[in-house]
Amino acid sequence: MTKKGIIFDLDGTLWDSTVQILPAWNAVLRRKGTGRQLSLPQLRGYMGKNIEEIGRLMLPDHSAAEAVEIAKQCCREELGYLSESGGTLYPDLLPVLEKLSQDYLLCIVSNCQEGYIDTFLRVHRLQNYFSDFECFGRTNRRKGENIKEVIRRNHIPSALYVGDTEGDCEAALQAGIPFIHAAYGFGSVRVQTLRITAFSQLPDLVPAIL
Repeated sequence: MTKKGIIFDLDGTLWDSTVQILPAWNAVLRRKGTGRQLSLPQLRGYMGKNIEEIGRLMLPDHSAAEAVEIAKQCCREELGYLSESGGTLYPDLLPVLEKLSQDYLLCIVSNCQEGYIDTFLRVHRLQNYFSDFECFGRTNRRKGENIKEVIRRNHIPSALYVGDTEGDCEAALQAGIPFIHAAYGFGSVRVQTLRITAFSQLPDLVPAIL
């Protein structure tokens, strides 16, 4: 029988790559002559959003098409930086993934660009822990739809989603599965929901839900 599933968001849930990618984004913004440079809090505010949303927020004085294209260039540029340095994994990530992967099917669904999850897995050597992943950059579909697709193609009988933003909570609701708020991440959630303040708390919470 297929294992039950835990599906994770990436940024603000499994790692924080903002310190590593900020120079890449600002380099692109300079080259494109936008007159804009991002601070770390500004970049962190974009985490969890898809590329179209980021473009509109980052460059509101540009056309939508131009803003999205520049944001895409930022995303392409950051992969080179991350391939060299990786990001910052949240505390206890490795032992918790090791423990959870024994009993559950682990997957990732993110609003990131194609190649970003691959880089996370490769640089930090986490491929053996995760069975599948999906992203907006590959499907051009909203997170809730990608969660449902991952559940469908892996024949997961029941699953939950772990993420750090309001959008993650809404995606879990759309997919019809429980949500756990990673409250140590970048975002907040307005509704009453299960939450963890450290990744190490996850193994104790999951069995009561699945």
